[in-house]
Amino acid sequence: MIKRPQDRIEAVRKGVETLGGKVGAFWMAFGDYDLVGILEMPDNVSAAAFALAVAAGGACKDVKTTPLLSIAEGMEAMKKAGSSGYKPVKT
Repeated sequence: MIKRPQDRIEAVRKGVETLGGKVGAFWMAFGDYDLVGILEMPDNVSAAAFALAVAAGGACKDVKTTPLLSIAEGMEAMKKAGSSGYKPVKT
C-alpha cells in the first residue's frame, strides 16, 4: 500500500453488498488494526462469510469481527439471561 496507495473501500463495498450488507464509515487507525470499518450485515452468517473471505484473501494479517447489538437487543438478551435458569457453581 505504501508503493501504490489505494482506497479499498469500493472493493469492500462490492463484497458486502453481494452478501446483502451495507458499508458504513471507515477510518485509518494507529495501533493493532490499520483500518476500522462499520458494516451492517443482514445476519451473523453473512458477517462471518465476509470476515472469512477477507481473512482467506491473504492481504490482511489479522481480521477482527465484533458483532454489535442495539440497546433494545441488549435489553432483550438481559431479560432472557435472567430467565435462563443458569446457576453458577458456588465455591
